Amino acid sequence: MAAKYRNDKYAISDYQIYLFNTGTNYQSYKMFGAHKINLGGKCGYRFSVWAPNARAVSVIGEFNSWNESGYELEKIDDTGIWCGFFENAAEGQMYKYRIVGCDGRIYDKADPYAFLAELRPGTASVIKEHSSYRWRDRHFMNARSKHDSVKKPMNIYEIHPGSWRTHDDGSFLTYSELADSLVDYLVDMHYTHVELMPVMEYPFDGSWGYQVTGYFAPTSRYGTPDQLRYFVDKCHQNGIFVIMDWVPAHFPRDAHGLRMFDGAAVYEYADPKMGEHKDWGTMVFDYGRDGVVSFLLSSAFYWATEFHMDGLRVDAVSSMLYRDYSRRDGEWIANKYGGTENLEAIEFFKRLNSIMRDELPGFITIAEESTAWPRVTHDIMDGGLGFSFKWNMGWMNDSLRYISMDPYFRKFNHGLLTFLMMYAYSERFILPLSHDEVVHGKKSLIDKCYGDYDDKLNAYRTFLGYYMTMPGKKLMFMGGEFGQFLEWRYDEQLEWNLLSMDKHIMLKRYVSDLNLFYVQNKALWENDDSWDGFRWINEADSENSVISYMRMGRSKNDFVLVVANFTPVDRNVYKLGVPLPGEYEVVFTSDSKKYGGKKGRHVTYKAKRMQFSDMKYTIVVSVPGNTVFAIKRKKGVIKVKPSIEA
Repeated sequence: MAAKYRNDKYAISDYQIYLFNTGTNYQSYKMFGAHKINLGGKCGYRFSVWAPNARAVSVIGEFNSWNESGYELEKIDDTGIWCGFFENAAEGQMYKYRIVGCDGRIYDKADPYAFLAELRPGTASVIKEHSSYRWRDRHFMNARSKHDSVKKPMNIYEIHPGSWRTHDDGSFLTYSELADSLVDYLVDMHYTHVELMPVMEYPFDGSWGYQVTGYFAPTSRYGTPDQLRYFVDKCHQNGIFVIMDWVPAHFPRDAHGLRMFDGAAVYEYADPKMGEHKDWGTMVFDYGRDGVVSFLLSSAFYWATEFHMDGLRVDAVSSMLYRDYSRRDGEWIANKYGGTENLEAIEFFKRLNSIMRDELPGFITIAEESTAWPRVTHDIMDGGLGFSFKWNMGWMNDSLRYISMDPYFRKFNHGLLTFLMMYAYSERFILPLSHDEVVHGKKSLIDKCYGDYDDKLNAYRTFLGYYMTMPGKKLMFMGGEFGQFLEWRYDEQLEWNLLSMDKHIMLKRYVSDLNLFYVQNKALWENDDSWDGFRWINEADSENSVISYMRMGRSKNDFVLVVANFTPVDRNVYKLGVPLPGEYEVVFTSDSKKYGGKKGRHVTYKAKRMQFSDMKYTIVVSVPGNTVFAIKRKKGVIKVKPSIEA
């Protein structure tokens, strides 16, 4: 009798409820929230919410003058789900759930499954029907299903939508305005992907979006859900993949949010030793609770299907994997085996990655994981977590520390550059130069470089050439491409005024051409996950602070030699081993005059039959100070197309 009641009165099936309560309903947004339906010939909105500990639940909103009388929801047996159907609710109206908690107190809560939220500082949910947006990216989406990201170039431009550009009065661009200016910029700069810092609804601007209250609602700061769809669609029509930051690690304590949702811990662990991140002032999701797992899985699937996102960068993975993360002795609870691992979070990640991989071919997940947790990107069947890629935080810390030191001392710290190759293929890595590295007194990327203004520019170009040619996919935070000197400020746009200065115009041109060189040369990414794609020529020249290496594609004749000099001292006679005879040409150099360097032309070298560095042939090159350059054998050489103008 109960099953019939559910199906007939509220159009929610037993099967949906069963999946939700077993942690396997990754489309639970179809049963929860506010949905326009027709019941018994009457058209209205069904409101459904999960509040297992509540004594009573009503819906309040603009349609009933925020008065719960007559708008009580009915509890569906012992499922923890409350439902109601009301004819006078309409799209665009604000609402909340008024919950009488298990403690007898009244809680007015935003809908966890709302598809739209009131613009902050308001905290209400907004009734929003499913979109009728007409997508124009079918060709892209069909191609994505066959796209192997591991074997393709990936050069990600990370942006904070509120501070890339603003209007003259400091107000935000809408998603569609952002699309109309950013997409052309991405194409001109030869980026392959764009990554959005969180666009799920959040209350506090200063959290940058990492303290989420609306896991199904695009933030209203930048416009409507359909405007966000337009942004993604336009990216896709121009061949740009869209990744969004997603935050399943924690949520804020705001009264209208998930914390103590019905007077008790519903979404968070009940024990504060598990349920709180004191450092961040946030709550930790209970990954052992099936309804929470269904909620988070559904959020991920929602963004991928309803907004055509191509990937999720999962924030703060380490905080989820370890029960003792940022906790002192006595402040955490061991797992059932006495260990520090959060077994429920591990299973959550496996389930998440299995669903996204199996249901959405070509979709990627990226772990921001800052420890040495093993096999993050390995197959689940082989004991891995199943992520597509992992941020290489170790490389980022090592390399940025290296470029910040006086060049004299770099010879004593040479391993900071080369240590990457000790573990480069233990995971599928992305080399990130992210927003976290240009805030809180850490300086901007270019300002980290040692020396005066010109020294910084030269060293920065060298570093970027090294970064773009080492194994691993790439990510750069906005502003790094033209040498933003100020630290990033979330409430101001980038220093676009710097592009009135020739040296920053030339730097932007350099990054654009370097990006294009990366995309055009398969040797730099085709074997990115294997030693088949990399070989040291000379990694041990610490005395000169010079490294040289070879990147290789699938064809044995497809290779690029790279030389980088990290001191301002010229090395005029420098031997390099090469694998084949013939002439070699410098095809890309940071020292070109058009980038602010000293050289105006490319140079050719003829290989001699002389073994060096385990190779049969040798060329002798000149390596200017603070320079990186790439060399290819002249047969089949690929040169960079003309630069765009800034």
